Amino acid sequence: MTGTEPTARRVLRPPAGYRLAASVQALTFSPYDPCARVAAGVFWWATRTPDGPATLALRPVGTDLLAEGYGPGAGWVVARADAVAGLRDDLAGFVALASGHPVVARLAAQHRGLRMPATGQVFPRLLRAVFEQKVTGKEAYRAYAATVRHFAEAAPGPARLLLPPDPAAVAATPYWVFHPFGVEQRRAETLRRAAAVADRLERCADSAEATRRLTAIAGIGPWTAAEVVRIAYGDPDAVSVGDFHVPNTVAWALAGEPRGDDARMLALLEPFRGHRGRVCVLLAAGGVQAPRYGPRMPLRSFARF
Repeated sequence: MTGTEPTARRVLRPPAGYRLAASVQALTFSPYDPCARVAAGVFWWATRTPDGPATLALRPVGTDLLAEGYGPGAGWVVARADAVAGLRDDLAGFVALASGHPVVARLAAQHRGLRMPATGQVFPRLLRAVFEQKVTGKEAYRAYAATVRHFAEAAPGPARLLLPPDPAAVAATPYWVFHPFGVEQRRAETLRRAAAVADRLERCADSAEATRRLTAIAGIGPWTAAEVVRIAYGDPDAVSVGDFHVPNTVAWALAGEPRGDDARMLALLEPFRGHRGRVCVLLAAGGVQAPRYGPRMPLRSFARF
């Protein structure tokens, strides 16, 4: 940890009703995320920038939002603070689309202060998304947190956060190092392949290019790519095709059907094209869940194998 005083500041003016915690929740894996968290109403986010390590603090001050940056990359994160806060999120046309379905219209009104963030950074979200592939949330968080702590590089500023792992260090780490974290060879090798081309991924011009480059990496499919570009680019149309729960949630919310597959989900979301991912975000924010049948997926450990 270096420097307890910010070296860059900027005042942001969110729209009326803006909700910081709801908007940045997607940038934290849990309340205990070692790289990002909300504490006492302030959002803290540690990252690596082209200018070096940085920590961004987003602090509500009256109706304004004060962005403060720490570390060598302070200027970079403060310049991007409005995007990280979701204030560049473009809702043009969404109200009209939402009005076409009563559930979506209700959720859009209830959560009108929620904005979709855009970090401009691919690899930190990709790290988490690879660990989330086909496992429970608890397993994924355990692997993510253990990996961040294994590389353990303190972020600048007073918040006692850790930086996301350096992609070069991840690429150089043998797959079996991730084994005690609950990560089998398949996901570890996928992560290492992605880390090896992280520089190219970060240079993508937009969500479409990033999706193409991501899905060209063995082990990364449409689900993982959508999870990444929705956060890195704030893509409101990114739908997580292949998710275990989302097709059922969409089918239940939009058609009253307790189960749905990807084809049915996409058909139901088609009227909202351009904002299909936003609809899924609103369903999650509203706590909408399809009826559950059968046992939960068991927690597993790969550490002994």
